[in-house]
Amino acid sequence: MTTSFAPLTHNVVAFMPDSATPEQRLAVGLLLAESYAYAYPEDPALLPEKEALSLTHLSPDEKAEHFVIWDQERALGWGMLSYDQKQNLHAAHARLVVHPDARRQGMGRSLGHALEDAARRAGRTLITFGTTSRAPAGEAYARTLNAEPALPMRQSRLDLTALNPALVDQWLIRPEGDPYRLHTWTVIPDEFLDRAADMMMVMNTAPRGDLEVDDWTITPDMIRAWDAMIAEAGETRFMMAVEDTRTGQLDGYTEVFWMPERASLVYQGATAVRPGARGLGLGKWLKAAMLRHVQRECPGARWVRTNNANVNEAMLGINVALGFEPWASFTEWQLKLA
Repeated sequence: MTTSFAPLTHNVVAFMPDSATPEQRLAVGLLLAESYAYAYPEDPALLPEKEALSLTHLSPDEKAEHFVIWDQERALGWGMLSYDQKQNLHAAHARLVVHPDARRQGMGRSLGHALEDAARRAGRTLITFGTTSRAPAGEAYARTLNAEPALPMRQSRLDLTALNPALVDQWLIRPEGDPYRLHTWTVIPDEFLDRAADMMMVMNTAPRGDLEVDDWTITPDMIRAWDAMIAEAGETRFMMAVEDTRTGQLDGYTEVFWMPERASLVYQGATAVRPGARGLGLGKWLKAAMLRHVQRECPGARWVRTNNANVNEAMLGINVALGFEPWASFTEWQLKLA
């Protein structure tokens, strides 16, 4: 299915975060923070200065094009198209935000037109983007584009005060003579970097629904770039990995992200176990160990939030057993360009 955005009707201008003034970046950061607060009023607030800083963050080989609708010095709308210049050369990912005070004026369509033009200039034929049921206008907008809901997901959250300690203790027990060793890192040591990159590519086995994207290659350079961006943002990433001591191979991992300024909320990132090591309780071990670690190392943490593809029954089963409850739905869409 193909479509095209409506003609450009608002004054959408290209925006280059690296060369913009600090005031301009902060204006966009404020737009992102205020829009987030509108959709997630119960969450700890985003920090506009951190959102402004994130505009400059790029992975190796990644390119991003930004567009803004200004009302004098105030940013009313922002769009970004990012894409890798070495992998998935047909695809790009879009983000689009319009301030709640400025919606229903066609700004989203104007920004969408600019993003589509950028994708075509870059030779991309597929644009992916995400929407959440916490901001229903996003899904309604996606349907007007005839975009395809390619990967429906469940957003779940766990109340750490209700976590069952006996279940966690049970999942932490390993059999006698177990060859697996658990590592905990905030920064992956150099001697594990190549093995960690290989391990993280296990996420390519996670369900992708109908998304027409190819496997991603993770490199040590990417990991170190992510480390630098996480540190600059003042965020902490805790990663746990299980090593098969017989071979030295890392067979599974899980990661969470936490920021002291938003202490009550922890984001659960990827969790994956190699297909050949599944059925050994490694996923349960990793999840239980990480939750116990969060309780010790993240003062003030109350909620853990995660996304799972609706078809990922194995991971959903683990999360439900731990007490994760449905909180929202999230959909990854794809838009095919003519």
